[in-house]
Amino acid sequence: MKNDQDLERDIQDAFKWDPLLKAEKVNILANEGIVTLSGEVQNYHDKIIVERIAKSIDGVKVIIEHLTVKIDPNAKSTDEEIAKNILKYLKLSWVPSDRIKVKVEGGHVTLDGQVTYNFQKEDAKKSVGGVKGVLMLTNNLELIPETKDYLEKRIIEHALLRYSATVGQNIRVKVEENNIHLNGTVESLYQKEQAEKIVWNAPGVLAVFNELLIE
Repeated sequence: MKNDQDLERDIQDAFKWDPLLKAEKVNILANEGIVTLSGEVQNYHDKIIVERIAKSIDGVKVIIEHLTVKIDPNAKSTDEEIAKNILKYLKLSWVPSDRIKVKVEGGHVTLDGQVTYNFQKEDAKKSVGGVKGVLMLTNNLELIPETKDYLEKRIIEHALLRYSATVGQNIRVKVEENNIHLNGTVESLYQKEQAEKIVWNAPGVLAVFNELLIE
């Protein structure tokens, strides 16, 4: 297991390696695999990237994020401009924009509405992250499945066996109607998150309870 200093250095090096984050100043504090990120970033998109990179580093078990978006006062966008750009970005994504309502107040974006798949909810988050002037996002999108059929455990288990990040891991699946519980152990936070992403791709999933432990 990496010591705290090595883990902090690996995360910092990963940030420096990404050309989009070279100008960002993120403080990193590691404590036995629990990593706290603090500081300021220039936009919401960079905040998403910082979180994603930190989670992918070997040895990270938990991320505690205290990042704030600090925008140059001379480059701020009005709420109306932010809203218009969000609608434009949503139309270019996989998100059914006609089923989503966007609210912007002081740079704080709230999304309400319904989507069929979790990847659409995540795609909406990415679309908002790419808009200049966004300071915060509240994603209230609800999942409404196209089918009323319940999920089958064997289909979920076979999906987990198809991918290198989850094959060979000690993952147990429990299905309750349209809800999936993941228990067992994996070797990294990255594998834990990948397992959850794979499961979310199953049609009809309404909730994933990821209780995998990292060994």
